[in-house]
Formats: sequence, structure tokens, C-alpha cells
Amino acid sequence: MKRRHLLELGLGAATLPARLWAASPDAPRLLVVFLRGAYDAANFLVPVSSSFYYEARPNIAVARTAALPLDADWGLAPAVADSLQPLWLKGQAAFVPFAGTHDTTRSHFETQDHIELGLAEDGARDFRSGFMNRLAGVLGAGSRLEAMAFTDQVPLILRGNLPVANQALRDLGKPALSASQAQAIAGMYAGTRLAGTVSGGFEVRDEISREMAGEMEAASRNAIAAKGFALEARRVARLMRERVTLGFIDVGGWDTHVGEGGAAGQLATKLGELGRGLALFADEMGPQWSNTVVVVVSEFGRTFRENGNRGTDHGHGSAYWVLGGGVKGGRIAGEQVEVKAATLFQNRDYPVLNEYRAVFAGLFRRMYGLNDAQLATVFPGASARDLGLV
Repeated sequence: MKRRHLLELGLGAATLPARLWAASPDAPRLLVVFLRGAYDAANFLVPVSSSFYYEARPNIAVARTAALPLDADWGLAPAVADSLQPLWLKGQAAFVPFAGTHDTTRSHFETQDHIELGLAEDGARDFRSGFMNRLAGVLGAGSRLEAMAFTDQVPLILRGNLPVANQALRDLGKPALSASQAQAIAGMYAGTRLAGTVSGGFEVRDEISREMAGEMEAASRNAIAAKGFALEARRVARLMRERVTLGFIDVGGWDTHVGEGGAAGQLATKLGELGRGLALFADEMGPQWSNTVVVVVSEFGRTFRENGNRGTDHGHGSAYWVLGGGVKGGRIAGEQVEVKAATLFQNRDYPVLNEYRAVFAGLFRRMYGLNDAQLATVFPGASARDLGLV
């Protein structure tokens, strides 16, 4: 029976082979956080040395005096003063401006797909194969590795030949199938070669749901931990600390066409919540934080100039975040250019100088010691760019 048939039955990828065992304590952990909706990088990693930034954003710019100082050219959104700034000061956070894909469609869906696939821009797209699944395949032979998507469905980035589990964090304790339905479906495959796979998959799903639902109930006593991503981040950390080595989670709501705000407002509030969640994740990882890398990406950036609604529209270049106990942080990494009108892409957006496949490939080479052939499997046709992030 093919995997898509299991999906049609509502089993999801979590019903595929049950391999959730304890991960090796010193195994590298990777969590990719995808900000769906294209967050405004220029109001997060603020180009404080650019007079053009303040001319282009008369209503929504983050004032130089409000931005948290990073270096002579860049400051950080004040909304993350209690979360990401401490990581920066510890040397556990680096930022890569002018990052992204060369895709110029400015379509959320097209560009998200493009990044998650990780394939060459001029080649055919294979929607059955995401780059994190290919990475898991390269790493997984003979190792105790578990990949998991903390999402409602297995996202494109983790689809592929290797079965990957997923867990919808917002619906813990509410499985898509009741116990009787699961038992009936398992009975359909009794005596077949899939019997162990199907029943084992249900056991894995039920175990994780019970485990994480109990944690959610306990955490509900704490008002801070009960809010959005912060709550999810602690639960994700507990799983990644013990059993998951490759994780993916997405966070939506970053499409700020209207009323974006500057140092305070709509975007700042979201950045503050996300930052606190990431700080809680780091704290919950405990000693494993030293083996963990978190990469925060988005499909593209926003227009550099504010629009008539005091917001920003679909852009091009973005800024990536790289966090972790072993990250060589406290610096702005990658190729940079002076922020001024003449350096904008198509006279409207940040350019992409640090292409995402090259950045990830360079990171994977350092994290996992992958050779050229292995990197070519993960990112066909890409050239790794070593930014010395770990």
C-alpha cells in the first residue's frame, strides 16, 4: 500500500514506521522555524547606519535610539530585548541579512514551495521530495535519527522517501481518528506485511499525544507558557531533547501590509512572542542546547519603502537567524552591502546576496561533516557557502 493511500485514510505520516527512540545525547539537533507570510526583516535587523532607511520609512522605522546595538551598521528590534539579545550577548545568535532565494515571483505559495523543496531554480520541481527529508536520508543510515514536523500535516520540506512523523501541537489529545476507527483500520491490515507498520504507527501517535497533552495541561497553570508559540516551543524542546534530532515548525501571521508598526505595534508584538518562545526553547533544551542549531527563515522579505497603509508589501531579500549553544554568534554573517537606494533590488527590495541553499549547505557541512556528494543529494546543483556559523 502506497504512502498516499495511508494519507487518504487520514492516518498521516505519523502512522508510518515507529522509530521514536531516545536520540544520542551528543547528536546534533536542528530545528527549522519557518515564518510564513514573509516577515519584515528590516524592522527586526535594523540598518541603523542607513539614512535611507529612515527616509523610506517615515512612520514605521525603528528609531536608532530604540534599536538594540549590534554593531556599527545594525541594531535589533527592541521587542526581543529580553529574549534574543541575551543570546546575542552570549555569542549564541548570529544574523544573516540579504538572505533568501532568487525566486522573484513574490508569491507566498510559490516561494515557500521553492525553499522547502531546495531544488535548483532552473530545474523541474519534484513535490515528493523536500530538502529536510533528503537530509534525514543522508544522515539516517545506521543512526538513531528521528525527524518530526510539529505541524498539522507533514510539510513539503519533510516529504520524501523517508517516513516522517508529524504532530499538530494545537490539537493535542484530539486525534484525527478515534480509538475504534484506529482499531478498525489496523484490523484491515492484520496478517499483511503492513500490519506492524500500521499498528506501530498508531502506538507512536497515541504515545506522543498522551505525553504532550499532559504537559500542555500542566503548563496551563503558567500564563506566560500558555501563550502561543512560547507554549509550543517548550513542548518541542522536550521532544527534541530526548528523541527528535531534525525538527520543523512554522509560525504564521507575518504578512504586514497594513499598520505594521515600528518599535511597537503589530510586528513588534509578534517578534516579542516569537523571541520569548525561542528563549524558552533554549532554556528547556538544557545541556542539549550546546548541540542544537535553530534556523529561522521566511519565504522573502518586504518592500524596503513603507506603503500608503503604513505597512510593507511583498519583497525579496530577508534576514535569517541562526541560534544555538554552539553557534559562533555575536556577529552579522554573510555578504553585505551598504543599505541605500542604489543597492535595492529592482529599486524596491533587499537584494539576495546569501542564497539559502548555499547557506544551509555550508551549515550542514559544518554540523554533520557532509561531503560534496552528500550535499549534492540534499541540494542538487548548489555550492556550499561556509559562513562559519558553527
